[in-house]
Amino acid sequence: MRRPVLLVVAHGSRDPRHAATVHDLVRRVRAQRPGLRVETGFLDFNVPSVGAVLESLDAEGVRDVVALPLLLTRAFHAKADIPAVLSEAPPRLRIRQADVLGPSPQLVAALERRLYEAGLTPADKSSTGVVLASAGSSDPEAIAVIADVAREWRHTGWCAVRPAFASASLPRTEDAVRELRELGCARVAVAPYVLAPGRLPDRIARGAAEADVLADVLGPSPEVAQVLLERYDAARTPLLTALGA
Repeated sequence: MRRPVLLVVAHGSRDPRHAATVHDLVRRVRAQRPGLRVETGFLDFNVPSVGAVLESLDAEGVRDVVALPLLLTRAFHAKADIPAVLSEAPPRLRIRQADVLGPSPQLVAALERRLYEAGLTPADKSSTGVVLASAGSSDPEAIAVIADVAREWRHTGWCAVRPAFASASLPRTEDAVRELRELGCARVAVAPYVLAPGRLPDRIARGAAEADVLADVLGPSPEVAQVLLERYDAARTPLLTALGA
């Protein structure tokens, strides 16, 4: 039996860097899992839309799909928007929605990769405070997850780690940077906990003006691609079991 098609569901953005980064990540996923069919659909702003991809797959005769939210937390898009779009798919498609990417130790590894690429070294950890800067959400569950990630990451040797948010929640990136300065950290780094460039990541970058180091977004890092495949595998197993495969 063929493996279910992996449909990566991205948010979309008016910023062309967003879609370009999503496509780079999908190419890395394909490279890490040759033979797996991976498609990309967007909720808004970019094409193809999720609905259009599902219609096309149905017309081809595809029957099994794993829809994977390209999201780091379970907030409104994962809980409402994506299920609503999937519910309108052609009835012959058997679709299973995978879990969001975060939290995951591999995403923390990707954050550290970006910090080291920005100029830090492992020897800098004990004297460096890190702002874990996310897009933000009005969903308490999503905010709690970011706080948990920051708390756990602190235990790996950083001077301190503080969460910050570009929208909907506080503190803002610039406030967290100042807090770490006042705490006495020798240097302050900002690690964007976002997948692709766009309006909110740009706001994070502006808030990092007084930091010593600003890392890049997670983007198509190998760790993110691996987490994506792990979420796909976890979602496809019950689907195949139900089909008797």
